Amino acid sequence: MSILELLSQFGDKYWLALLTTWKLTTVSFILAFLAGVVITVMRICPIKPLRNLGDFYVQIFRNIPGSALLILLVYAFPYLKMVWSYYTCVLIATTIIPSAFCSEYLIAGINTIEVGQIEAARSLGMNFGKIIKNVVLPQAIRSSVLPMTNLLVATMLTTALASQVPLKPTELTGIVSYINTHAVGGVTAFLISAVMYCATAVVIGQIGNLIDRKVRIMR
Repeated sequence: MSILELLSQFGDKYWLALLTTWKLTTVSFILAFLAGVVITVMRICPIKPLRNLGDFYVQIFRNIPGSALLILLVYAFPYLKMVWSYYTCVLIATTIIPSAFCSEYLIAGINTIEVGQIEAARSLGMNFGKIIKNVVLPQAIRSSVLPMTNLLVATMLTTALASQVPLKPTELTGIVSYINTHAVGGVTAFLISAVMYCATAVVIGQIGNLIDRKVRIMR
């Protein structure tokens, strides 16, 4: 089938799949960012067990394939009496892995902060919590805008994991399987989804560059 034929027959489903991808990406990235902040604070806090736990979290989930994690959530956890919906399993998988990378990017941002600023904050009587809130995190986040932009794009691509489970409504990768089981979409069906992925990634990249220019810390 040609592109026009596919769009005329499945255009509404492509649009719904695109919206589903955007929704999954947004929710997953927000949750991953919040989790990444918590893990980062654990990794730099003065309590050694928390530091070790944070490092362990990052080392595990930074190196586990997303498909393997999804298989565990969908097929292994029910044996432990932990049964979740397909959407929840996909959301967990697309949140945990990016959160580990988010922590790494924030740590890299923290390493750009001069030690003198931390010492000055301590001399003013700030405790660990206030230093993190008022000195460390604001600068680390501003220094990590471009890596976070890349993480957002990576999170969007990770949502393709949803095509491995019968999620409804499906996302941009899953819609290709749906089309090819109901018609002869062939490579053209993949091409349309790829263009939608690329267009979204380009928009994210442009917005990320704009934000980076606005908040970049000149040293």
